[in-house]
Amino acid sequence: MITKIIILLGLSLSLYAKTQTIVFGAGCFWGVEKYFDNLYGVVRAESGYAGGSYADPSYKSVLKHRRDSSGVVNHTEAVKVVYDDSKIDTTQLIKLFWELHDPTQGNRQGNDRGNNYRSALYYTSDVQKEVALSTKKVYQGLLSNAGYGVITTEIKSLKKFYEAESYHQDYLKKNPFGYCPNHATGVKFDKEVVQSQGIKPLGGKEIVVIDAEHCLFCEKFKKNVSDAYMGSIPLRTAKEKALEGFALKTKVVGTPTILFIEDGTERFSHVGYMDEKTFYKAVGEFKLGVDSEAFDVAFNQRTDGRFCKQYEIFKHTKDGVFIDKISGDVLFDTRDRFNSGSGWLSFFKAVDGATVEKEDNAWGMKRVEIIAKKSGAHLGHVFNDAPGGKQRFCINATVLEFVPRVELKK
Repeated sequence: MITKIIILLGLSLSLYAKTQTIVFGAGCFWGVEKYFDNLYGVVRAESGYAGGSYADPSYKSVLKHRRDSSGVVNHTEAVKVVYDDSKIDTTQLIKLFWELHDPTQGNRQGNDRGNNYRSALYYTSDVQKEVALSTKKVYQGLLSNAGYGVITTEIKSLKKFYEAESYHQDYLKKNPFGYCPNHATGVKFDKEVVQSQGIKPLGGKEIVVIDAEHCLFCEKFKKNVSDAYMGSIPLRTAKEKALEGFALKTKVVGTPTILFIEDGTERFSHVGYMDEKTFYKAVGEFKLGVDSEAFDVAFNQRTDGRFCKQYEIFKHTKDGVFIDKISGDVLFDTRDRFNSGSGWLSFFKAVDGATVEKEDNAWGMKRVEIIAKKSGAHLGHVFNDAPGGKQRFCINATVLEFVPRVELKK
């Protein structure tokens, strides 16, 4: 039994020996914590305060002293990183710290100004100190070649790390509609700038999504929204430095940044994560125009006039499908269409899984509204008055586009 305890104790000590601790300051700790917490080999990352001359700092106190000239050394917003050096070595981790932010900005990072946002590295071992100083020297050369100034990062032995208030821990996970601050210079230790191949305006309307490496909100937007986008307006993803020849009004201070471009000129933008419905409403505004009848129908639950112009065009279409004008999703098939004589497009059913139904008691009537599942656009209503006792999907033509079936096979 004693032998087993000794073996287990030895194993525990062996595992513990692999775990190292280092503290980084690279601007607002929310984004820094999220970045390191998602690296392979990092056991945990915690937001807090370090490097100051007074005890028991709080968020209130570091903000109070951020421009203090009384001689008090303020704490910087910092992140304690506990890592397994058998999975991610110290050199790799510190290089990522340099690449994560702009270490030449002094008492700020981007628009966050004050000494509590200063760049800092607090080591807990001689190895970390040596790596910090040697990589700083190399990175300074790379930064200088790229036109940046002198590194101002504070490199000191860690005296004490004070854990931040609980609401700061995992802040960006708790606030999914936040954005990822992007203070990186783009200068890499392998001398490669973080950017895709340069892209130029396509002409006409297009959507450009600016992303960044290790941005969880960018990955979330890609997974939940852009990967499933099938609209007619081209959508491209790129790094900010890859854009060539665009006239932009928005300063990219975080990612993702979604730019709505027409003939190379930004019309409007959104900084931060957009959920599916918010994105498609913006696409609708961009493509249709907020003053158009189609936008009014799609997002203000209006109704086309009977026998409207678009209905007259669509009632003569041959074999094919009707798609959501905003998302590009297939909604209805001509095989399910019939002439109800109502003055609106009529179908026996929608394409499986393409729409949702919702009770609608507006205007003193009890009806069932039909909504495009992906874009959230209002399509019309469903009634139980079709031939043979079937349902009649009464649909507005202005929110649809027609695609001949032969084109679907291409």
